[in-house]
Amino acid sequence: MQNPREKVSSVDPIWTALRQQAEAMAGREPTLAGFVHATILQHDRLEPALSYHLARKLGGEDLSPLAIREMFDHAASEDGFGQALRADLSAVFERDPACHSYVDAFLFYKGFHALESYRVAHWLWGQGRKAMALFLQSRISQLFAVDVHPAARIGRGIMFDHATGIVIGETAVVEDDVSIMQDVTLGGTGKESGDRHPKIRRGVLLSLGAKILGNIEVGEYSRIGAGSVVLKAVPAHCTAVGVPAKLINCDCGENPSQQMNHFIEELPDNTG
Repeated sequence: MQNPREKVSSVDPIWTALRQQAEAMAGREPTLAGFVHATILQHDRLEPALSYHLARKLGGEDLSPLAIREMFDHAASEDGFGQALRADLSAVFERDPACHSYVDAFLFYKGFHALESYRVAHWLWGQGRKAMALFLQSRISQLFAVDVHPAARIGRGIMFDHATGIVIGETAVVEDDVSIMQDVTLGGTGKESGDRHPKIRRGVLLSLGAKILGNIEVGEYSRIGAGSVVLKAVPAHCTAVGVPAKLINCDCGENPSQQMNHFIEELPDNTG
């Protein structure tokens, strides 16, 4: 008779691969075997493994890991959470050349941890539990140096690479398959209220240190260069660089967020 745990794993290739990688890690590094077993191998699905892992990180004197784990479990039971979780984990593994396995990203990559924790805070916000959502946002910021408002709307297949210093405002929208490097801000331009933050469409690459400010749209499959300050809308499939950012071409590849090409060719000198 098939073990129920094996049955679940057989229809979840990411979880199956993650468990196999975890077993191999525990064998290679016996000192971590207890940690790996408690975090991954004792669980029968990806969602409870995630809730256990992140609750231990986020819990503390003010709110116990058990209470946080219960919130994670409730959020993870909602339609779409599991698909987003798996798409996010795949995004890290497939796009980050420093990531060599699902288990590395799951256990050690704080950008992934911050993103999945945001997803729980966003669920809490949608349930009307705004104080708890803001509490969790504060803990995420303290622990991971990532500050995402729980009301922001973020799609699936997202990668926060390195993640330190990422700030995403209350009315920001990030669609599917976007890659965001460290120190990126999706912010407002002042004290205006209402819908005041950027809308980042599908497949965009936001390079390190980019600042996109105001209720403007960055079109699908576009690219924002490192250190750029974007104050105006960027059309689809275009590259914008500079302070303030200007368009330099509208041929930046079929899928910048997956290609992860941060190199910007110099503009030809037409002043002569």
